[in-house]
Amino acid sequence: MKLSAVDLSPVPENGTAAEAYAQTVDAAKQAERLGFERFWVAEHHGMASRLAGTTPEVLLGHLAAETEAIRLGSGAVLLNHYSPFKVAEQFGALDGLAPGRIDAGLGRANGSPAVDRALGTSRRVQNPDEDHREKIESVVNHLYDDFPDGHQYADIDIPRSDAEAPEPWVLGSSASSAKIAGQLGLPFCFAAFIRPHFAVPAFEAYRETFEPSSLAGGVDEPRGMVALNAVAAETDAKAARLRAVAEASFQRMQRGELGSTPSVEEAIDELGGVPEPTPETLDEDEWPRAISGSPETIAGLLEQLADRVGVDELMLQHVVPDHERALRSHELIAEALGIEPR
Repeated sequence: MKLSAVDLSPVPENGTAAEAYAQTVDAAKQAERLGFERFWVAEHHGMASRLAGTTPEVLLGHLAAETEAIRLGSGAVLLNHYSPFKVAEQFGALDGLAPGRIDAGLGRANGSPAVDRALGTSRRVQNPDEDHREKIESVVNHLYDDFPDGHQYADIDIPRSDAEAPEPWVLGSSASSAKIAGQLGLPFCFAAFIRPHFAVPAFEAYRETFEPSSLAGGVDEPRGMVALNAVAAETDAKAARLRAVAEASFQRMQRGELGSTPSVEEAIDELGGVPEPTPETLDEDEWPRAISGSPETIAGLLEQLADRVGVDELMLQHVVPDHERALRSHELIAEALGIEPR
């Protein structure tokens, strides 16, 4: 099993973006030491007082200087806001800074109407899936200099190292994104912490529509990863206390409080008590939005969910506000899954 992580750069209570970024760097360095496969950073807009991860292309440049071996990428760059050429230029430049270890995680999401206006993004796209597919294909062709002769972009270069080009991934939380990944023959990562019950049908759609890629950056066989909200502690009960933050954060999100993260104590108070520990064995149709447990429990849960969608790589996302507890959780999970440290 391979293990990776995605980081949202949460702003500490009464803290600043500078502190959030420092903690992200700390987490990336730890992930590299622990033997994680890749470390991705996210893109969220309009909530910078709570989530400082607004510009993955900038933060990844700094992480490239602070790490040596781990793959670095976006989880995700929101392609609906940008020109494919500009995105490709950014990831080409990142490849120049960290040759052969950059992932171009490509996704889409609308923000609030005000945020979309500020980004110059139209919310009225006639065929969103076709538009997204075309943009992904264009990014990949720019990254690999693979436009056919005579194409209007065939003679445009982007900066690159002489190592392996950035690896494109399609990211999503729906079957529609999964189908786009399958049709293009690209690796697919599903965000199960957003829509857990769509994980199985999304991967089914990915494999049913998969065609060996004609793109230079594509793959010949389906290749997937699932991103989960998972937290570990020394016991199931202690881990359930930490999971309370994810549960309360979701309730806040349902009330429209986006990006708001309570402390462990606030979360437990809002929930009316500590959540029950995640059971060691999940029912066949059960996929919790967040899971928790001791190292032994969490390892079993992660293996169950990975087997359910047929992947051999997991990406951890968490909303534990205490940085040291979050790092400890990653350490426990890596040990439990037998990840070899670097």
